[in-house]
Amino acid sequence: MTTESKATEAVQVFRELHRAGCFVIPNPWDVGSARLLERMGFRALATTSSGFAWTLGRPDNHVTLDEALAHFRAVSASITVPVNADFEGAFAVEPEVVGAHVALAAGTGVAGLSVEDATGDPARPLFDFALAVERVRAAREALDRAAPGVLLTARTEGFIVGRPDLEETLRRLRAFAEAGADCLFAPGLRDLGAVLAAVAAVAPKPVNVLVGTDFTTVAELAAAGVRRISVGGALARTAWTGFLAAAREIAEQGTFGHLGGAVSYAEMNAAFGKGLG
Repeated sequence: MTTESKATEAVQVFRELHRAGCFVIPNPWDVGSARLLERMGFRALATTSSGFAWTLGRPDNHVTLDEALAHFRAVSASITVPVNADFEGAFAVEPEVVGAHVALAAGTGVAGLSVEDATGDPARPLFDFALAVERVRAAREALDRAAPGVLLTARTEGFIVGRPDLEETLRRLRAFAEAGADCLFAPGLRDLGAVLAAVAAVAPKPVNVLVGTDFTTVAELAAAGVRRISVGGALARTAWTGFLAAAREIAEQGTFGHLGGAVSYAEMNAAFGKGLG
């Protein structure tokens, strides 16, 4: 199968997943974690901007456009299931530049991508409403020209940047849906009533819910009409939790207790196939 035909098939599969039911789209942070998640049977995966940034020794939102594009390309090429790219704010402010960058991202082999309305400025954490909508519209138009079928997820970040206003969140979700977003996402919603309101606001378009702790279950969100569930950087944080606990024990106590509970070399090596030493 050619790279182009693989990407086309992934787009079709990804769109089909969004038509009915509810699925979990976990977030690997590198090629290895992506391959293991695929082997566990997950039907689609999504990159995580935070998880990837941490692999480079940087905080979230501190990678370059070129680094993000290379990451999308590497992850999508390493697995057979569809990949959704966490494209942050499209590495741009003005809609025309958003569109140009979205076209580049769509050419990396991903089946979908997300664009958010966070500015990165604590004083003005969200783009003004009109500009935020135009950015989504520009992303939609760019995909229609460059990569028809690639699924566009529009995110409004109010609940994770200190602006937890449900009415404004719903207003933005509706406007993003009207501007051409295929899937809507408001990370930070943890109350079932808010989730139900988001689902109702953009129906019949699908809604993604972020789960970073154990505040809900797949069954509960499915019953609420949620179509897609992601975990963001939570899997990466879980991995780092084990690393930090073991390393701190060695550094501070001179003991190695945490290493005894680690998955074995043989199991990890077998998971990736035969390796060298």
